[in-house]
Amino acid sequence: MGPFLETLIGGLMTGMLYSLVALGLVLIYKASGVFNFAQGAMVLFAALAMARFAVWLPAWLHFDNQILANALAFAVAMVVMIVVAWAIERLCLSKLVNQESVTLLMATLGIAYFLDGFGQALFGNDIYKIDVGLPKDPMFLFEGVFPGGILLNKEDLYAALIAAALVAGLTLFFQKTATGRALRAVADDHQAAQSIGIPLGKIWVIVWSVAGFVALVAGVIWGSKLGVQFSLSQVALKALPVVILGGFTSVPGAVIGGLIIGVGEKLSEVYIGPYFGGGIEIWFAYVLALGFLLVRPQGLFGEKIIDRV
Repeated sequence: MGPFLETLIGGLMTGMLYSLVALGLVLIYKASGVFNFAQGAMVLFAALAMARFAVWLPAWLHFDNQILANALAFAVAMVVMIVVAWAIERLCLSKLVNQESVTLLMATLGIAYFLDGFGQALFGNDIYKIDVGLPKDPMFLFEGVFPGGILLNKEDLYAALIAAALVAGLTLFFQKTATGRALRAVADDHQAAQSIGIPLGKIWVIVWSVAGFVALVAGVIWGSKLGVQFSLSQVALKALPVVILGGFTSVPGAVIGGLIIGVGEKLSEVYIGPYFGGGIEIWFAYVLALGFLLVRPQGLFGEKIIDRV
């Protein structure tokens, strides 16, 4: 029972981090009605900005306090992501208002490649370290109940708690604020939203800025765990099965989908993987998402689309 609970808890914490990345996809989809292929590139770009400014700022300002350096680097990286959001809206999305969804989809794909290349040119292509003080030593729970206790990584625990707090805050933002309701209106119909006075450009800048903040937090957490490298953008690919399971328009669905993926891939790797030579954790999420597309394409909490003719 102990190893099962250990695997289950590890899967839940990993799933919470998947949910955090998926949240950025849901935010953009709610505002534009299109899947944002640039989310992975945004996570990488934000992590690179955080990692490099944490090194550059102490050298420029002549101080050696790492906590202050991290705080300033996070603030500067957030400003950078807001500038990126403004530039995306001004130079790209504002030119594509009322265009077909596939046009917006291709635009986000182009943005992804641009951010990957621009990030490499601006920050370099080495592997960088982010140290925000998350404890990396393990802890053992229920030692009196299970032999040896249940191993728990403190860094994963703190990261999962941060992700959960951010998800909860954004859920309230969408449900309780006028801006959140405006985002849903824009997603339903761009022209109708404009006709009642909702400023489409302003809404898109806000949602891309929020998605940039989410990408920054996700990039810092994953960068702290794995190091900041260009393969980090591949982590965002796990967010695609998450939103397929939870639904492209549901913030709570992103959470539930992330937990299902996280727990499912960990348990399958431990208990089924040995019979298939391992590696199930790599493709489990995509096979599960494919099954959902065949049975319930709108996801667990997504809105079912009914076309009337």
